[in-house]
Amino acid sequence: MTDQRATNITWHQHHVTREDREKLLGQKGVTVWLTGLSGSGKSTIAVAAEEVLVSRGRLACVLDGDNVRHGLNKNLGFSPEDRTENIRRIGEVAKLFAECGVIVFTSFISPYRADRDLVRGIHPEGRFVEAYVSASVDTCESRDVKGLYKKARAGEIPEFTGISAPYEAPSRPELVLDTNRQSVEESVGQLVAFLEEKGYLSS
Repeated sequence: MTDQRATNITWHQHHVTREDREKLLGQKGVTVWLTGLSGSGKSTIAVAAEEVLVSRGRLACVLDGDNVRHGLNKNLGFSPEDRTENIRRIGEVAKLFAECGVIVFTSFISPYRADRDLVRGIHPEGRFVEAYVSASVDTCESRDVKGLYKKARAGEIPEFTGISAPYEAPSRPELVLDTNRQSVEESVGQLVAFLEEKGYLSS
């Protein structure tokens, strides 16, 4: 699905640059890609971090896996091929937001390392942060907020990551949030502190 099929198209250059937008916002656009098993805490951390940054006068937004599948990616399932296309599409969307100076939190299981590396590759150097929300299957299953693990164990959900489909943990993430031990508040604090330390919260 990544082949270039459109013909007779030309890239149109803008007069307003990324730097112009970042100066206006007083921050640097970046995609923070939260990856981890279902139930690891990705969405919870993303939403809480967004709230913290907005309360500090920073422009941030969350692109959530389930939410995106209600609209943009509603025609995709959970086969390996569809998962790859799901991640490719949202990677392109996140890149557009980040180019506008927005701090983008994406919350996607994104189980395949190659897919996450592809998204990293479409971002400029230093504008993609892979944040591994680390939690064991046992921890996630004990939470089972959506009841998905129970259904997966009963064979009602095929290709469920961590049970009947693989998850490839990041080999060199910029950030690891260990939700086996950390509270949501601690994880959010670690994430926001990282963004501050790396200079994303100033232009």
